[in-house]
Amino acid sequence: MFAEKAIEQVAMAAKTAAAPGAKKAKAGAAAAIVPGGKLGAGFFDFMFKDLPPFTASDADLDTLAKAMKDPAPVDQPNPDPHDNKKIPSGFTYLGQFVDHDITLDMTPLSLALADPGMVKNFRSPSLDLDCVYGAGPGPHRFLFAREPAPGGSGAVDSPKLLIGTAQASQENSDRVAQTPQVPELPNDLPRNMQGVALIGDHRNDENLLVAQIHLAFLKFHNAVIDHLKAKGVPDDTLFEDAARTVRWHYQWLVLHDWVERLTEKGFVAKILQEGRKFYRFKTKPFMPWEFSAAAYRMGHSMVREKYSHNRIFRTPNPHIAEARLATLFRFSNLSGALSSSVPGQGTLPSNWVIDWRRFFELPPPANTSQFEFNFSHQLDPLLTDALHKLPGATGPEASLAFRNLKRGVRLGLPSGQAVAKEMRKKITFTPITPDEIASGPDGLVAKSLGFHTNTPLWYYILKEAQVKGGGERLGPVGARIVGEVFVGLVQGDEESFLSKPGWKPDLPAATPGTFFMTDLLKFVAKAADPANPDKELNPIGD
Repeated sequence: MFAEKAIEQVAMAAKTAAAPGAKKAKAGAAAAIVPGGKLGAGFFDFMFKDLPPFTASDADLDTLAKAMKDPAPVDQPNPDPHDNKKIPSGFTYLGQFVDHDITLDMTPLSLALADPGMVKNFRSPSLDLDCVYGAGPGPHRFLFAREPAPGGSGAVDSPKLLIGTAQASQENSDRVAQTPQVPELPNDLPRNMQGVALIGDHRNDENLLVAQIHLAFLKFHNAVIDHLKAKGVPDDTLFEDAARTVRWHYQWLVLHDWVERLTEKGFVAKILQEGRKFYRFKTKPFMPWEFSAAAYRMGHSMVREKYSHNRIFRTPNPHIAEARLATLFRFSNLSGALSSSVPGQGTLPSNWVIDWRRFFELPPPANTSQFEFNFSHQLDPLLTDALHKLPGATGPEASLAFRNLKRGVRLGLPSGQAVAKEMRKKITFTPITPDEIASGPDGLVAKSLGFHTNTPLWYYILKEAQVKGGGERLGPVGARIVGEVFVGLVQGDEESFLSKPGWKPDLPAATPGTFFMTDLLKFVAKAADPANPDKELNPIGD
């Protein structure tokens, strides 16, 4: 919280400095801090540096935030009329995992710079999975496993990542007759004696779903190790070759399975062919505020109130309880109760291990009577009830919608209309109209505040997705920001798959030459149990 306020102060000061007649002072401030005044990798900055900031009072932002609450009942059905049938809910948390891979701000409160380009991003702005690998097996040896030494005497360092164990747990709410009991399973993050996850980014133990996504990538790396070793890759290059294989398939997956679900089929290829129009950098990428504080926060709209997690925690008729959003946060160490200080809660209970078939487009069971698939919530300005009641906060700050709106103002983000107008100088599209922004109950509130003609960028992007994208994908402004940034992050990485012209995914996949999240999960499952891969996709069974 303190770091975010410091960053907001810096960015707002920069927007003031960037006003007409103040550009020379802004450049001088940057040059005084960074030799030569060069900005590069590891910093935040604006895509649209010359646009004026959107301003609004906290009271008006609070009024709009309250109107951004999903009116659907908390006990919504599954399927829900507000489901986005184009994006399974697993992508909501894959998106969070990707966010943690490319952004981390830890700016101290004492920072008093006058340029947003000087605010450091403690994650490399590239899809390099430093959230998984950390600094590698040398500096971050604690992330890696040990294996028996040749000859069976002692142990040696392994190129594989550590995997944790989910402890045995009960089948149902009857604490007397706990038969059959769910056995322990290799399906938790690795943890130390205090229950803290031993991973490259602590935020990936913030909630159970992003933790299980992270675990899938740990297992993916280990499966690639086995795959390459079987092909004869020598031990002295095995880790490097595996990490590169994992990263390149991940980068391809993000661009073609994630970004193109948010935008449209062929959008990435279009940007690669025509070039980036707005996300520009000389040599190394920076992290744009318009992306990190507005466009990519569309993921908050995708969150469901509850999930059909597995056969035990499902909707309806759960064996124990429903998998509500608050409960998914509880089964983590960073946000919840997983701790060795709580007897029996040092690791994830095995009955909370995910059934991947309910979150990604994998083959369902033969009997679907107790099987419910989770789609993401529609892309629109309405956030689920739980996101308006954040724990540990009161008043407006308890609303994630208010926090996002306020953060945009503090950072000095431009209005949606200003960004759309600037974009139309280089690309052709029809922006949403004031009447379209004013549509719906939330839009009427926006209009009453004058926001239908001068709209906060985050709200504009969500409304654009609702109006132009039918709640299934982003509209032209949001899609362009998200698409160009992700393409730019990969292009700006000299070691990405784009550094090898003509490269295509070469791991086993449903369609050779492609690689989607379902292919990753199937690859991991087959490596875990070639005879019965379904056991890895749904470890606790049907």
